[in-house]
Amino acid sequence: MFSKEDSKKMREEFWTSFGKKYPHKWVLYHTGIKEVQLKFTFNTDLAQVSIDISSADEVIQEYYFEKIYALRTILKEEYLPTIEIEKNYLLPEGKEVSRFYVQLDSVNIHNKTHWPQVFEFLNNNMGQLEAFFIEYKDYIEG
Repeated sequence: MFSKEDSKKMREEFWTSFGKKYPHKWVLYHTGIKEVQLKFTFNTDLAQVSIDISSADEVIQEYYFEKIYALRTILKEEYLPTIEIEKNYLLPEGKEVSRFYVQLDSVNIHNKTHWPQVFEFLNNNMGQLEAFFIEYKDYIEG
């Protein structure tokens, strides 16, 4: 069991190590579309790479969800065959987003032996998700 402080240090060490191993300027929050973000997640249960859509305005959230959803065949066939799609994905803090994601189960940020596998998973899958987003950004924004 890790204290909050130990857990925080471990997370910082993971992300610092990841950044050194893969020194790439990821798109992430800088999509140019306020409601659409690319995200990395790694906690004590899983690792994820996702496109999250979040807006206080349900019409705007629905609009961006439908735009990306319309591209799901291309996304699956050309970029990420294991992509999952959830229109109403509940985040741990209770907020609901629309999420397109790939997930690696049974990994733990507190277990350093999992880190190499997660580094590879995050890098490969975010690379694919970014390539998809960059290719279709104009359509998504449309």
